[in-house]
Amino acid sequence: MAKHTQAHLSRTVPKNQSEFFKKRTRDSMTYYMGAKLIEVGVNPKKTIYRWKTEIEGDKEIITVSAYWGETREKIEAAESAASGES
Repeated sequence: MAKHTQAHLSRTVPKNQSEFFKKRTRDSMTYYMGAKLIEVGVNPKKTIYRWKTEIEGDKEIITVSAYWGETREKIEAAESAASGES
């Protein structure tokens, strides 16, 4: 069985919510993701995190993705290749 090398966590907040509360939501998501990674035996300091925000009507969906192992290596290689092309 293949080992997992990524995890995702989403939260929905009102689009008109203040930036303070959105930041607090992102901070709590980072903490929760780190705790879950530790639970499954992944060192959170050896992961990379990427954030995505989507607007759907009057709601904002905030997603944090954590990548480690092979997936982290692939993302970092793709990002360094893309920045080298610029």
